[in-house]
Amino acid sequence: MFDIINLALPYFGVVFIGFACGKWRGLPEAGLSWMNFFLLYVSLPVLMFNIIARTPFAELSNPPFLVATTLSTMLAFALALLLGKVVGGLSLREATMAGLAGGYGNIGYMGPGLAFAVFGSKAAAPTALIFCCDSIFLFSIVPLLAELTERDHPSFMHAAGVVLQQIVQNPLIVATGAGVLAAALQWNPPVAIERTLQFLQNAAAPTALFVLGVTVALRPFERLPWEVPVLTMVKLVIHPLLSLGLMMLFGPFAQPWAATAVLMAALPPALNVFVIARQHDSWVEPASSAVLIGTFASVVTLTSVMWLIQSGRLVFP
Repeated sequence: MFDIINLALPYFGVVFIGFACGKWRGLPEAGLSWMNFFLLYVSLPVLMFNIIARTPFAELSNPPFLVATTLSTMLAFALALLLGKVVGGLSLREATMAGLAGGYGNIGYMGPGLAFAVFGSKAAAPTALIFCCDSIFLFSIVPLLAELTERDHPSFMHAAGVVLQQIVQNPLIVATGAGVLAAALQWNPPVAIERTLQFLQNAAAPTALFVLGVTVALRPFERLPWEVPVLTMVKLVIHPLLSLGLMMLFGPFAQPWAATAVLMAALPPALNVFVIARQHDSWVEPASSAVLIGTFASVVTLTSVMWLIQSGRLVFP
């Protein structure tokens, strides 16, 4: 268990340092704009590109694994959306953001670092595939549902076109596609470029986790919307259980692949849940609470999943 704590503590520790700094100094939230831009358009795309480009192209073709992991995320998203709509009495636009809180884990900020720390290089291919498919699904369905609630779209096709444009222009999805192409061509960048990419990649996790901590610290926390604990349970408990069941149903898969899928499903809600909610000006404060509560609660749930995997108590047939 101490080994697991040693693996997880640096990640949660940086979040808590950012949270403490945000509470201590109270600097304006606008100061995070350039850090967010750096993460979204530079460091995280480079991280995703490197992960996928260095993965043997043959390993990127695993349809059963793609179906199982994406289906678990789809089911968690749909369940959270339904609970937000029925239990929370939310509008479709708000329930869509609630679905995001229940299905979109921290697969960009925490996922790769934790997966590599637990499984080593064997986690590269499944991590890349999960990130790619989850991102494409979530960055498709969420804008589509949000756009359909707008009254200024003349037709469904117009709304779908807006969403497609957003997907094509998303830097993380563009980086993923470039990584797949690089893997297929077995492209090796010149040494200077490779070192620059590595330098930028190494900045992704600590910067993202620090920004996550600061962002949630700066959000007002006057009351906890009562649907947030329910959505936190969906993300931290039901989502990994869905992933576990689908790994067994669609398998067998190699132990590192199946275990990586469960670990990625157990991650807390991503900071992008709040970012996207603010972008669509809907369910903003509850989204902030969901990220905060989910991150704190995952100290227990995520480390428990890591312990089950590392101790051999979670074995896939």
